[in-house]
Amino acid sequence: MQYGATKSDFTRILMKWNRHENKRQMPWKGQQDPYRIWLSEIILQQTRVEQGLKYYEIFLHSFPDVYALAEAPEKKVFKLWEGLGYYNRCRNLIETAKKIVFDYGGDFPRTYEQIRELKGVGPYTAAAIASFAFNLPYAVLDGNVLRLLSRYFGINTPTGSSQGKQLYSELATALLDKRNPGLYNQAIMDFGAVVCKPRNPLCIQCAQSADCVAYQKGWVHELPVKERKIEKKSRWLYYFLVETRDHRIYIRRRDENDIWKNLYEFILWESAREISDNQVGNLPFLKKLFAGRKFVIRTISAAFRQQLTHQIIHARFISISIQQPLPGIKGYQLVKKNSVREYPFSRMMVSYLKHAEIS
Repeated sequence: MQYGATKSDFTRILMKWNRHENKRQMPWKGQQDPYRIWLSEIILQQTRVEQGLKYYEIFLHSFPDVYALAEAPEKKVFKLWEGLGYYNRCRNLIETAKKIVFDYGGDFPRTYEQIRELKGVGPYTAAAIASFAFNLPYAVLDGNVLRLLSRYFGINTPTGSSQGKQLYSELATALLDKRNPGLYNQAIMDFGAVVCKPRNPLCIQCAQSADCVAYQKGWVHELPVKERKIEKKSRWLYYFLVETRDHRIYIRRRDENDIWKNLYEFILWESAREISDNQVGNLPFLKKLFAGRKFVIRTISAAFRQQLTHQIIHARFISISIQQPLPGIKGYQLVKKNSVREYPFSRMMVSYLKHAEIS
């Protein structure tokens, strides 16, 4: 440790800042109801607070307690989650709500170990719930905390490496105020969010700057060190909105273990590369799909793009008219065009539906 500071200095200054200067307000802050804490933490995983806030309020209004969530139709839950992304979180939310109701009689588990066993709950989320709801001494370690600790202590070990994970975990635990773990955890996350920000940190105003290694050595914009980014693969998805004469469209629910599981989609053909508009009408896929029946391509959308964790999705939407329903199209159902928005779709498809004014 440099500049004469100690770990206790860091904690003391942080808690003082929290008492006198921390003005950050959020609806779940200070909350001790484990259901509400869990709900907010799952929604905020890989999501900006500004975006997650409205979803938290919607979910809490629709499902005020774990019983309401456990008993809700999955289609409704996914529809409310629509646009938030990372849909595996929604599946875990549903599964965990049912487990709490049926295995724990509606009472949220009260130990870190039991909380950690819940689906979708990692070390950070478990520590947050344990400390905020039950005042248990477990330190949170999210992106805000990692950035703050890396800069303050001048740590250049990559945060995602096995060595980094152990180092930061031990350091976070050593700094934790064991008497007020919930208050401390909220304080350190707030400090990282509003003072030690990723860009344009408030170093001049920072209560910890006198002993911050990165600030004193000019390393602020070099820390934390992250591991090399994973190269993302690209996928081209072609969606066919096949509409019958009585204004019904084919959709299906995605059940395979792939992106957007449990969400709905139109008739899909995936290509290894982008194809031109002129090639669309001659695709062997379409010839097999319609088996000699007449069809009319009405519109072909521009390309939509969505970046996921490990892949980049490119999609185009082709609107097609047919006179009679297609016989035996496995896995798909016909729904009225004006009711299609009642079903949960991926963010990309929601964008297209809005663009095409399909409601």
